[in-house]
Amino acid sequence: MNTRWQKPVLIAFETPGDYTSIDTTQAASWALIEDWPIEDGEALDRALLVCAAVDAGRKKPEDARKAFIAAAIEAGLDLKA
Repeated sequence: MNTRWQKPVLIAFETPGDYTSIDTTQAASWALIEDWPIEDGEALDRALLVCAAVDAGRKKPEDARKAFIAAAIEAGLDLKA
């Protein structure tokens, strides 16, 4: 499922200021798996679990957005939420 968030998160993966817009749980999951600069982290693991729970209907989209932001902070990424 591709659950849209009410407000996107702008995140720079490689170049500060070069933002990618993440506005769905699917996009967040892919970013966490494919583009993330760290492989291990408590917030990273939680964000992946919360995104899966949203897609399964057990959590709200805002929960995934908040978990994604926490993972980005943990990874030290440049973001605008």
